[in-house]
Amino acid sequence: MDYYIVGTIVNTQGLQGEVRVISVTDFAEERYQKNAELALFDKQDKFVRMLKVKTHRKQKNLDIIKFEGMYSINDVEKYRDFSLKIAAENRGELDSDDEFYYDDIIGITVFANEVAIGTVSEILQPGANDVWVIKRKGQKDLLLPFIESVILTVDIVAKRVTVDIPEGLDD
Repeated sequence: MDYYIVGTIVNTQGLQGEVRVISVTDFAEERYQKNAELALFDKQDKFVRMLKVKTHRKQKNLDIIKFEGMYSINDVEKYRDFSLKIAAENRGELDSDDEFYYDDIIGITVFANEVAIGTVSEILQPGANDVWVIKRKGQKDLLLPFIESVILTVDIVAKRVTVDIPEGLDD
């Protein structure tokens, strides 16, 4: 069965078995709703167990989740840096052609003026729009906002993104 990452446990929250999660999903309310099932994968990306969400709340940029059967910090602290994933059949369809799943974008090759400049290594969510982190050889990472004037085309099948880098953004 295929699984897709929705978040990473980055720390514990309090003493009652809650965890702090950095999400990589735009559907946090759906993914972490009460009784939702998530697969837990270790740091080597090996399946550990299924978890059922008991409670979920937002705190700043983090999702705070408590799982059924985990009552104390001792039950959850061993899962720090573990991934939370959903089964492929629970992924759902996107509403439009200009929406993408993160894992479809991560690793895709980025082209500017028909020249490959790097690959998307990460997607940040700082506010109004996502920011794609472009990993480049021999240069520092390039941060590109996901806006129509910068991200021109995205071809998931060909694993290719065409961009127009605004003047002053790559200094």
